[in-house]
Amino acid sequence: MSFGARLGIAFMRSLAHVPLPLVRGFGAALGPVLYVLARPRRRVVDANLALCFPEKSAAERRRIARETFVYVAQSWLDRSWLWHAPKAVVASRLKIKGDPGDVHEVTHGDKPLILFAPHFYGLDAAATALTMRSPRVCTTIYTTQRNPMMDEWVSEGRRRFGNVSTLNRVDGIKPIVAALRQGGVLYLLPDMDFGRDQTVFVPFYGVQAATMPSLSRFARLGRAKVMPVISRLVEGGYEIEVLPAWQDFPTDDVIADTALMNQRLQGYIDDMPSQYYWVHRRFKTRPVGEAPVY
Repeated sequence: MSFGARLGIAFMRSLAHVPLPLVRGFGAALGPVLYVLARPRRRVVDANLALCFPEKSAAERRRIARETFVYVAQSWLDRSWLWHAPKAVVASRLKIKGDPGDVHEVTHGDKPLILFAPHFYGLDAAATALTMRSPRVCTTIYTTQRNPMMDEWVSEGRRRFGNVSTLNRVDGIKPIVAALRQGGVLYLLPDMDFGRDQTVFVPFYGVQAATMPSLSRFARLGRAKVMPVISRLVEGGYEIEVLPAWQDFPTDDVIADTALMNQRLQGYIDDMPSQYYWVHRRFKTRPVGEAPVY
């Protein structure tokens, strides 16, 4: 296991110096292979798309599924240059969009701020684009990788630029809230199913989905604004769009807040459905009495 991890990391380090069109071309060739060979994961994607886009034809959903596997491969290979290429190369491939005032608030503000970063395939690129341009303390929450060598490689990559603190989910909420109240930034990815004990059921594309309510809770506990950050994989790298802060959020109703989060997320996904993280078993936890999806 360690030998395989070491070999994989060495490959990614060497790939960091390959021109981007070749890296993307490799990903474009690898994606269809994954679509064919990774059958269990393809079934997850197919089930997700059937639930979320019943109005689309089967052919259209297959097209989205094939494209999403290409983006899986390309975004993973892109971590080679994100985490190992020279800083100037990385910066040249990460373009930030949005109102200049909003971007300045993210990178140089001093008030508690949560960045709602949905699971698009460019989520690591978006984090890097912002932290490498900001002196602010930025906290992110991660799930430990099974292989310790891979875990350290991922953690180092995400902490490469800026003042970044990576916290494990088992660390609890106290350090997160403390960092926010001191004027920090929390890069939060709450649009996942982490089991019945940690989630609430709210609609996602009209289907009851177990969803982390952490965006509302952290915003309230940390007295923080919420600003969405949307990442898009493009030909020359990534576009990262900083959207205006949500008004009247959070409220005292955490379930209503979480439902609103999913509703707004649907709008972001509809703009680029192939780039959302459909490989995740988004509906693995079902309401009591409802049949499994996968």
